[in-house]
Amino acid sequence: MSYVFGPVPSRRLGLSLGIDLIPRKTCSYDCIYCQVGKTTDRIMEPSSFVSVSDVIEELKEVLLKTPPDVITLAGSGEPTLNADIGVIISEIKKITPIPITLLTNGSLLWNRQVREKITGVDILIPTLSSIYEETYNKIHRPHPGLKLDNILNGLKDTRKEYTKDYFLEVVLLAGLNDTEKEISGLLNIINDIKPDRVQLNTVVRPPSEPGAISLSSEKLEEIKNFLGGNTEIIAAAPLKSRKNKLDSIGDQIIEMIKRRPVTVDDISNSLNIKKVETERFIKGLKIKGYIEEQRHGDNLFYTSKQ
Repeated sequence: MSYVFGPVPSRRLGLSLGIDLIPRKTCSYDCIYCQVGKTTDRIMEPSSFVSVSDVIEELKEVLLKTPPDVITLAGSGEPTLNADIGVIISEIKKITPIPITLLTNGSLLWNRQVREKITGVDILIPTLSSIYEETYNKIHRPHPGLKLDNILNGLKDTRKEYTKDYFLEVVLLAGLNDTEKEISGLLNIINDIKPDRVQLNTVVRPPSEPGAISLSSEKLEEIKNFLGGNTEIIAAAPLKSRKNKLDSIGDQIIEMIKRRPVTVDDISNSLNIKKVETERFIKGLKIKGYIEEQRHGDNLFYTSKQ
């Protein structure tokens, strides 16, 4: 298993070097909007899935070639399910001053032990979709042992204890959690949590289920204005120019695509290569059967066939 992937362009973080701490699609949720695909191992008990020393050694090697804006704990499943996440965060801090971001679905933050392990990250981004059980279950299809009240309390408790950047991601889906009732409920819990930022998101890549439908930019703007304050719509951000020394562009592209659908522009920006070069690499990988095309709206994405 290759633990480090990218760097990949992030709409909110710039050039993000990912670390995957969980086997593919091991998660506490089976979200209908997930771009990685359906959950195959739905669990809620943390476990030691990877070798800490192997993760750190691989990270050291990659950082010599591709210094990113941030290091992001994310990838193929829910990172807080890794029981060694606290040790990994501490070890990363020993080798680099690059900020660490944790992307989490927030489902385990009610667990004090989990909260204590993640205090070392510089930016915490948990997800929230609804305060109503029925809607929450439709969107996330959680492990049966998870209860929404506990999760909401966990988000609030984390805010009280965590002193660094706390950005609350709100994933919005048309016809599910975009009604007046839903948005008013979200506003109430947001006021209780008091995050540093509220980041509105919607489906931008091919989702796990066709019922996960994105909101229009007009609807997102309307919700942003209603929530007010520090609410922002996550939009594509320009990436800083980087010069990456890569052993194999093709291998880098395959590693990116294994974890998330990407466009030609995503690859070109992340690896700092011309678009025409990127298209040549993609053509060769398609011919060899490594990747395939998938259209979502007006955009063409590439996904792994492995």
